[in-house]
Amino acid sequence: MRASGEKTVATRLRELGLVLPEPPRPLGHYEAAVQTGSLLVLSGMLPLQQGAPTAVGRLGDRISIHEGRAAARLAAVNGLAAAAAAMKSVDRIRRVVRATVSMTTTPEFVAHAAVADGASDLFASIFDEGHTRVALGAYSLPLGAAIMLDLIYELRMEPDHG
Repeated sequence: MRASGEKTVATRLRELGLVLPEPPRPLGHYEAAVQTGSLLVLSGMLPLQQGAPTAVGRLGDRISIHEGRAAARLAAVNGLAAAAAAMKSVDRIRRVVRATVSMTTTPEFVAHAAVADGASDLFASIFDEGHTRVALGAYSLPLGAAIMLDLIYELRMEPDHG
């Protein structure tokens, strides 16, 4: 249950001016979200807008740190949308437990943490508790996207009504 006066996730999203989009559809034969106990595990979220990636290429080459941060934030928004659809309410999400941010980079790129903060900063503005994070470089990601975000959420066992 929520402490008296604690804001809901939906309220915080409204305060940020965020409207969750339709959740992205899986690109293959797998589930977008699987619940086990009080955890919701999401498949990789890409920075998709209307079904197409917003950032294609490598960080340190065609993609700037600023563009990478924006792509990580969009992947986080898509992750919230996927969780809300799976749970029928964004307010079932208690917090982010783990975020893994994969990004395509040049071999010389070393600002992984700064890019991953695009997602982490959004989560910090929504949830009261922090999360763990892994940020890593990859050779390629689906659809040529520069960012892919894997998420594990902790759920509230009963939806809030208020």
